[in-house]
Amino acid sequence: MEFYQRKQILDVIETLSGKYLQGKVRAIRLAIVSLLSGGHILLEDIPGLGKTSLALALSGILDLDFGRIQCTSDLLPSDITGLSIFDRQNNQFHFIKGPVFNNLVLVDEVNRAMPKTQSAMLEAMEERRVTVEGVTYELPEPFLVIATQNPAEQVGTFPLPESQLDRFLITTGIGYPPPELEKQIIQRGSVRDDLATIKPLLARDKILETKCFIRDNIQLGDLVTEYIHALIESSRSHPQVFSGISTRGGLSLASAARVEAYLEGRDYVVPEDVQRIAVPVTAHRLILRPEFQTVRKEEVFKSLLAEIPVPMA
Repeated sequence: MEFYQRKQILDVIETLSGKYLQGKVRAIRLAIVSLLSGGHILLEDIPGLGKTSLALALSGILDLDFGRIQCTSDLLPSDITGLSIFDRQNNQFHFIKGPVFNNLVLVDEVNRAMPKTQSAMLEAMEERRVTVEGVTYELPEPFLVIATQNPAEQVGTFPLPESQLDRFLITTGIGYPPPELEKQIIQRGSVRDDLATIKPLLARDKILETKCFIRDNIQLGDLVTEYIHALIESSRSHPQVFSGISTRGGLSLASAARVEAYLEGRDYVVPEDVQRIAVPVTAHRLILRPEFQTVRKEEVFKSLLAEIPVPMA
């Protein structure tokens, strides 16, 4: 099995954050964690902070086929999955694949699409396949969805249902860069032209091998497993929470913690790996009680982290 060593993965993160996406180290690392965990990432932030540039840069440097879906209120499910076109010459239908049939799919402003259209992504994100007109098509591997979401206060947005939020391994924002860095970005100009000529540093076949290596060789001990279970179980009885973290959320946290351990140079997971990745993996899965809707989910889960005893592994 040929897989990428930790240093090669970290070099990709350093190259992207140092040359193309300055000030976005955390978002880049979380996107890599999503890719190697087999999950997807949701970027929540206002327009114009580099969410699209992040997806373009990742597809280029990882040598992945790139597809983009720009969500609008009149977007149809067939605009995502594809549709059959009748060929009069051969008197038969031909299926034309939609943009979801790519390794990395950018779903821009996902909450501007109608709920029916949003649901077209559910099977693709969970099962890695698409069913159109009774025929099932497998999606390529690796498969990573990077979706961006505008703030709910903006006009023309539709909230994502809990079932779809639960399909995202990680939810995070990008945020404004530090003032001095932002001045440099304004002076230098956009990096979009540079992203068009970015050279691949990783090959997709070895990315798959690395993903399998992490899954099969990074050990998750009993104590850390109990710690993860204690976190998700306590979320279900928290006084501010109506519905806590599902079993899928626990699986996602374990997978992401394995990748964190790998990037830290260990072949076993420690509680600190879980703590570093816990908030972006789990907070968006919480459903708060109506009277606590103004409370940030991240703060609720941070309070859980502070309450649960950390095992001495």
